[in-house]
Amino acid sequence: MARPGKPTDPASSGDPKGRGWGSVARRGARTLAAPAGDRRSSRDQERRRAPEPAARSDSGEWLDRGPVEEGRRSSGAERRSAGGRNERARLPPEVAEEVARGGGPGQAQRNARRLDEAARAYGEEHYREALHLVEPLARRLSGVASVRELQGLCLYRLGRWKAAIGELSAAERLTGGVEHHPVLADCHRALGHHGEVDRLWEELRRANAAPAVVTEGRIVAAGSLADRGQLRAAIHLLDQGPVQVRKPRPHHLRLWYALAALHERAGDVPRARALFAQLVDHAPDFADVRQRYRSIS
Repeated sequence: MARPGKPTDPASSGDPKGRGWGSVARRGARTLAAPAGDRRSSRDQERRRAPEPAARSDSGEWLDRGPVEEGRRSSGAERRSAGGRNERARLPPEVAEEVARGGGPGQAQRNARRLDEAARAYGEEHYREALHLVEPLARRLSGVASVRELQGLCLYRLGRWKAAIGELSAAERLTGGVEHHPVLADCHRALGHHGEVDRLWEELRRANAAPAVVTEGRIVAAGSLADRGQLRAAIHLLDQGPVQVRKPRPHHLRLWYALAALHERAGDVPRARALFAQLVDHAPDFADVRQRYRSIS
């Protein structure tokens, strides 16, 4: 999926505790790039595409790659040089420091290397391998937010919603932040816990969170409303978001896509067409937007 523009970084936008590679999760929810409400059950998704239960649009294209791309930039994920050779990126200093404090000086280097390998596997979408690598760390370093976060994201990507909720909630308790709220809300949405989705959205919109995080939470909350048949309420919620922007970032594109799909589902084809056209103008390679636009034009 095309991801033009540089994403907003919650780690540097108001929350002093949102450090390290905690921002990996900020666009992690599988529905974030998908049309809200245009999704089959999570069990059906898992059967069709195990082990990666990311969202997909009704066109069948797998959309969400947020944490993967963010992992490449902000954690120990693989980087490629111009010559095509793989290079290992070091963990952010604050993460390595946190791991060192959590495991003691004797194991600091070993733990950091293990977390780096797990992050690299996650960045390459090898979620089972990443989980296998991070689980022993999580047992030893249960008080390290970065470790709990990575384990939670791996569980999330593998469709293990309840376990992911436990780990990501623990990571938030350790950091005091809310940047995992969109992913947590999406886990609850997959489980049909719509009251929890509403609660998390209410907390997120009142928090001093980065605009990108709030927008992702808004999309999940709207998807939950659509799941309950409340299409007009879902459209209204998205309309209150950053729809009118001159230089859209990835979260804006996802909001436009979700809003367009909801309008199309509600029968408002002209508005859906206008939003898909807006997407084509700004990011023609975003998801299946060109096909969607042609299909209603």
